[in-house]
Amino acid sequence: MLSLKSTSSDRWLKQVETHLDQVLIDHAHCEKKAAGVAMNLIFAYVDNEELCREMTTIVTEELEHFHLVLDLLKRRKIEFQRLKPTHYGRKLNELVRRSEPERAIDRLLVAGLIEARSCERFCLLRENLEDRELADFYGSLFESEARHHAVYVRLAKMYGDEESVRQRLEELATKEADIIDQGSELPRMHS
Repeated sequence: MLSLKSTSSDRWLKQVETHLDQVLIDHAHCEKKAAGVAMNLIFAYVDNEELCREMTTIVTEELEHFHLVLDLLKRRKIEFQRLKPTHYGRKLNELVRRSEPERAIDRLLVAGLIEARSCERFCLLRENLEDRELADFYGSLFESEARHHAVYVRLAKMYGDEESVRQRLEELATKEADIIDQGSELPRMHS
């Protein structure tokens, strides 16, 4: 369902356990970035009304999630601040082809894979965090991330035939798995 080619490692869960504050701050940044990606897609593909409407919904939901994480940080007296990002998003975006319509396909599929990885990690957090408030919080976000993944994959099929989009998703998912398996020393949602 999620198109992922790997599962998150125990290393990542250990990072979360020992640096939960940083992971929560990074989660807020991820929600903000996800809203920005959807907005950028609206600007890039303004002639596609269906895409624009779907992206508007995603922007709204991602900003709502951003506010929820900010509220969570405030309740826990964790200051929202800049964090150095990992290479995950940059490396995925380097895989995007330059000419259209391949660029549209890749941008949508990369966004979908990021949503899928978030979904997978939210599930792990729901199942493994001892902090019940956080476990429940991540469980509440799981469904929307899975839906966003499905929307991005469906929209990519508007720019190419189903088989070529499926093959490209397989290629990008394999490369995403390699990137996530390399990991990062930084404790982040996508480290």
